[in-house]
Amino acid sequence: MVKRLSMLIITILAIVALFFAAKNPTGPNTVSFDEPLNLLVSLGTLIVLLLPPVILSFFNHLVLNIIFAIYQAFIVLTFLGLIIVGFVIPSSWIIAIGALGAIIGISSIVVTILDSGKEANSVSN
Repeated sequence: MVKRLSMLIITILAIVALFFAAKNPTGPNTVSFDEPLNLLVSLGTLIVLLLPPVILSFFNHLVLNIIFAIYQAFIVLTFLGLIIVGFVIPSSWIIAIGALGAIIGISSIVVTILDSGKEANSVSN
């Protein structure tokens, strides 16, 4: 349950970060509300990229949990990069979203690994 909830929160945070980026475009080649088609493509790409971990969170198999943890590690790295972007573009909201996403992602990885360890112990007994 915790894995599914954390992935849902991470997905919502990523969508909120996309909307913050669209609200404050930094150049002509960034996502903005002025070009709704590009915003929808970015939103669709974000949902497609975050859909596999949400689906993987429903299964409780050792191999799938390892794949899920690796996928989440990439998501955590992305949120850590968002913190750096928040410092470059002085925005406390972007930094907060990046920090919250990284914390939730790391805690979700820990829960996934601990859950995999329980399953491995129950299989060996």
